[in-house]
Amino acid sequence: MSQRIAFIAPNWLGDAVMAFPAIGAVRQCYPDATLVAAARTSTAALFQMVDGVNEVVVLGRGWAGEAATLAAARADVLVLFPNSFRSAWVARRAGIPERWGFAADLRRPLLTRAVPRPRGRRHQVDYYKCLTSGLGMSIDAPPVRLVIPDEGRARAAALLARAGVPAEASIVGMAPGAAYGRAKQWPPEKFADVAARLHERLGVVSVLVGTRADRDVARDVVSGPHVVNLIGDTDLPALVGLLGRCRAFLSNDSGAMHVAAAAGVPVTAIFGATDERGTAPRVGPSALDAPHEILTCNVWCRPCMLRECPIDHRCMTGIDAGRAADALERQLRLTPETPER
Repeated sequence: MSQRIAFIAPNWLGDAVMAFPAIGAVRQCYPDATLVAAARTSTAALFQMVDGVNEVVVLGRGWAGEAATLAAARADVLVLFPNSFRSAWVARRAGIPERWGFAADLRRPLLTRAVPRPRGRRHQVDYYKCLTSGLGMSIDAPPVRLVIPDEGRARAAALLARAGVPAEASIVGMAPGAAYGRAKQWPPEKFADVAARLHERLGVVSVLVGTRADRDVARDVVSGPHVVNLIGDTDLPALVGLLGRCRAFLSNDSGAMHVAAAAGVPVTAIFGATDERGTAPRVGPSALDAPHEILTCNVWCRPCMLRECPIDHRCMTGIDAGRAADALERQLRLTPETPER
């Protein structure tokens, strides 16, 4: 019987994507193992689309439910990407023989292999790679790949057709929302301005995506037939299918930004309150013809990491719509009109 290697996935969508290189290191180190992703409902569908992950289990509710899920996975080894005491405790209660993770949150006694937690500022991708390299796995392993499912492509095509978007249209995706708080959100009227500029210059159709919580933001972006609002209409497979049609993507610092990058879409990312040195899009094809572009405004108060701006949101209002439109135009000129991913 092959060895079963499981990992507890990060809880947030963006963090889950940024763990892909570390997951790739696990896959490379154990090529014949059955690799099992244990994830919360919010990210489980993502790992169904990850090449190299053999099984996905959805963590149950509460500490006892999580332990029961992990016990049912019958893993020989469990790699813990979350730093919490809880994740180590439920792994121990599940009876998994080998439990590997960072020595954080007083949980060292619950782990069979504890890696010292790295100090200092680093990108989240590199933080997760510190765990796998500390476990003796290659830091040069390629990340696992996000595969666009046929079902997701079909659903995305149906949504676009229903919205009246021609099959041959050039599409730019836009994610104007952000889960962390309004301090991370570029003003929606600037998204509208970019959409208008791209349509005027290149005939581009801009498609808005996001969760239902972002629907209020969309009202200030939708301003004509060149903007299609699909916010709240796509689950993860449909979103990834839609990304397969996008030639570029404009986003705040969000989970959708990271998923777009992992799907091979060149991203123009707006960073204000948060720190691009820690969470800029990095997971994706190793040699993008149209590289990601990061837009910031050099003001004294950023990155503040606050949910709400206590002053005038200058880190975001200082980023001109023309800069974003120019960045996207550069990416569009380097991207095939009908992207194949």
